[in-house]
Amino acid sequence: MSRGKKMVERITELMNDPEHIRNIGIVAHIDHGKTTLSDNLLSGAGMISEELSGKACWMDSDEEEQARGITIDASNVSMVHMVGGHEYLINMIDTPGHVDFGGDVTRAMRAVDGAVVVVDAVEGPMPQTETVLRQALKEGVHPVLFINKVDRLINELKVNPQEMMIRLGKVIDKVNKLIKGMNEELYTKGGWKLDPMKGNVAFGSALYNWAVSIPYIKTTGVSLQTVIDKCNEGDMKYLAKASPLHSVLLDMVVTFLPNPLQAQGKRCHIIWHGDVESPVGKAMYACDAKGPIAMMITDISFDKHAGEIATGRLFSGTLTRGQEVFISGTAGKPNRLQGVGIFMGPTRVEVDKIVAGNIAAVTGLSDAIVGSTVTSLKDMTPFESLKHYSEPVMTVAVEAKNMKDLPKLIEVLHQVGKEDPTVRININEETGEHLIAGMGELHLEVVTGRIKRDKGVDIVTSPPIVVYRETVAKPLDGTVEGKSPNRHNRFFMSVEPMPEDILKAIQSGEISMNMENIARRDALVALGMDKDEAKSVKDIYGSNMFIDCTKGIQYLNETMELILDGVHEALDGGPLADEQVQNVLIKLHDVKLHEDAIHRGPGQVIPAVRGGMKAALLMAGDTLLEPIQKIQITVPQDQMGAAISQIQGRRGQLSTTESEGDQIVVNGEAPVAELFGFAGDIRSATEGRAMWSTEFAGFSPVPQGMLSEIVMGIRKRKGLKEQIPTPKDYLD
Repeated sequence: MSRGKKMVERITELMNDPEHIRNIGIVAHIDHGKTTLSDNLLSGAGMISEELSGKACWMDSDEEEQARGITIDASNVSMVHMVGGHEYLINMIDTPGHVDFGGDVTRAMRAVDGAVVVVDAVEGPMPQTETVLRQALKEGVHPVLFINKVDRLINELKVNPQEMMIRLGKVIDKVNKLIKGMNEELYTKGGWKLDPMKGNVAFGSALYNWAVSIPYIKTTGVSLQTVIDKCNEGDMKYLAKASPLHSVLLDMVVTFLPNPLQAQGKRCHIIWHGDVESPVGKAMYACDAKGPIAMMITDISFDKHAGEIATGRLFSGTLTRGQEVFISGTAGKPNRLQGVGIFMGPTRVEVDKIVAGNIAAVTGLSDAIVGSTVTSLKDMTPFESLKHYSEPVMTVAVEAKNMKDLPKLIEVLHQVGKEDPTVRININEETGEHLIAGMGELHLEVVTGRIKRDKGVDIVTSPPIVVYRETVAKPLDGTVEGKSPNRHNRFFMSVEPMPEDILKAIQSGEISMNMENIARRDALVALGMDKDEAKSVKDIYGSNMFIDCTKGIQYLNETMELILDGVHEALDGGPLADEQVQNVLIKLHDVKLHEDAIHRGPGQVIPAVRGGMKAALLMAGDTLLEPIQKIQITVPQDQMGAAISQIQGRRGQLSTTESEGDQIVVNGEAPVAELFGFAGDIRSATEGRAMWSTEFAGFSPVPQGMLSEIVMGIRKRKGLKEQIPTPKDYLD
């Protein structure tokens, strides 16, 4: 029997025993060694040869990933590991480290219960380490730490044992500080504090296949002093044989990371806000294979032969081929499962069934999108939606090279939007423009490259354009009256900037329309909102809120949906540059409605509200917001001036400079619009000696002096009238 077939048989046996399952994600900053580490674990499980491990990048199966030497897509694999005479099933997801692909990390964290946080011993925790750790903790995912590239400390930096202990101690302290800052209760009482003496920290070299942890030292006798001696002698093979990385790391995973039974009891309240006492609630908390099906889709991919594959975490129930399931957000039409399988890196293996507590890859869910809840119950409360930390900040326009490919291009763009929810696709029927918005230059390059390569559509792309937002600068003085075309319906409304505390609560997901009305009211009152207004919140759209301040108006209830449609249309494209509107608090003060329903239909209400809203936005000082990115540059001391001038020369602001040994870490932020070509410029300015990373830092107002020029540029590009409209244009 082939090795692969044997492995699949062992995996399918272990799947039925949740106590012996661990669902883990490997997370880290870019180039800290996640994929090399994953290779090692697979080699230890007998899935790839030892010679290839660390060099094969088996989890980076896409040719784009291999060409660029980075992980772009999260990949899943299942393997078996023996601890204390028991076999354990490890379902592992290797995630990307580049900031442009952070959406994959967020989605992977919903599927797993534990995370191995990988940190480079030389560089220490970097901005993306903090981001991925925050994503893990927000989803209730338990962390352990692997400090990689310890061989570099010894061979390149020539540290002595004392210095090495200090440096490794600093890395652990920094990561602990991040965990404590994000969730003090779990840090102090939940056992999430990282402590090498306890054994939830390991040190090693993924490239050379060895690792040590304090509990493991006791069994093998391979101490830190042995590590230093053998690294100095260049005898990495001894370390790999005496203290193999896969044994040390997977022992740590099995010992310290929870199994699905333990994890779901603690995680379900974070990711699901339904009734705990309902049959599906009880089944999920108990990880019950006999309960109703409850699965969260975390990834969608396309296979040439199998079609669309939906991957996700099964929290309760059992999946088998031919079952009919319902998908949240669709009109109650069931989908039939055509195939049930697991991923082994790039290949999918069909199995007979998958039970609760596992990560499944199924075909036949044509209505599913990433974030969908799949269930056997028609009325199940869906899982909490996935919150991505970054927002699309750059756009490219794409068009088919040959007109005959146009229908295929539209189909492919819909597919791309399904596969990667951090990509925003906008197909403008009026102008014929197809826009793809993504997280950065690299993200857009990869997405457009795959359309040409994998989907076989030859496209022409425009240079990247920055995504802007609109917002109001001040509260509107008084109200604006929006009139319907037949003049029989009038809507009196006002707009104002969203209070900062409430805005943060909406962005972090602490306040949403999924909450019980009373819980939302109390949360808003605690943040300083008037009680009557807090209980009259009718809608939260993006980071905007709509409050109905009217009292006892006839027919308003049946018209409210149309009013919200009008508000949404105005917020989807503001009056200044037809960009999305955010951070606005909208209040409806009074309404005059025609008593005959035929005269207050969609054709009357929606234009009245949309026009009133756009006029109100202009009167409240509608302005543009531009995306900002945090930048961290690490350079030798003599290159510090060049690094600082690279930030300052791009309308950037310097926040801090710290020295770490002979290196200087420069922190700052700059507008995305000024960061095109940054990679090439920083390399040439610092003679290629800089390491840098960027991270999304939100939106900030465009400087007043540049506003009209940018607005004109956007309006021209979109084919809008160059003359900016006035409130009067919307109110006549």
